[in-house]
Amino acid sequence: MHDILLLNPNTSTDTTAMMVAIAQSCAPQGYRVIGETAARGVPMILDAQRLREAGDEVVASLKRRDGAFAGVVVSAFGDPGIDKVRALTDKPVVGICEASILEAAHGGRRFGIATVTPELVVPIARSVSDLGVSERYTGIRLTREDPLALAADAAQLEASLAQAVKACIDLDGAEAVVIGGGPLGQAAIGLATRFSVPIIAPIPAAMRKLMKLLDSGM
Repeated sequence: MHDILLLNPNTSTDTTAMMVAIAQSCAPQGYRVIGETAARGVPMILDAQRLREAGDEVVASLKRRDGAFAGVVVSAFGDPGIDKVRALTDKPVVGICEASILEAAHGGRRFGIATVTPELVVPIARSVSDLGVSERYTGIRLTREDPLALAADAAQLEASLAQAVKACIDLDGAEAVVIGGGPLGQAAIGLATRFSVPIIAPIPAAMRKLMKLLDSGM
């Protein structure tokens, strides 16, 4: 059995359990996903400062986890601490932000992002730029409700994100839409079959990328 380490930069163990379950459903036979929850920080990262601070806790989470693992998933949109994690291990490390954005932009597709965190718009746009796909980015569409309130109401979260996805497609011309957030993982799964364009759920995208790296021996 090969272990995959999923690092949750948020402090919510419920969120970790949800993300691990999604990742495990994407893992081939012989792989087990192990979650590690941030010991310090916030239950949900809502702004750029918290995103930056989460990077150190991601590194600390990696160091707390003893034992061998085949690969690592950094499971917060923005991929906090990912470069530092890569410097600490020779195993493949994938972030849900980079994996989902690159998958959405594959083949030259125009893509948008639907999410719940207005104060992360700038860091998300920076991630798009750093990945070299800004020319394909149609922009971000946000839900209107309080992010924490939405996160506590699964049905409303999916309904509100559906409106943001629709705006990405109808108003911006997106040919694929990323659901931008690890805690939005279950809603992203629910939205995947509701639209005529690909809806990219970030955790499955990260697992697909990680499996390709592992299959290639990287």
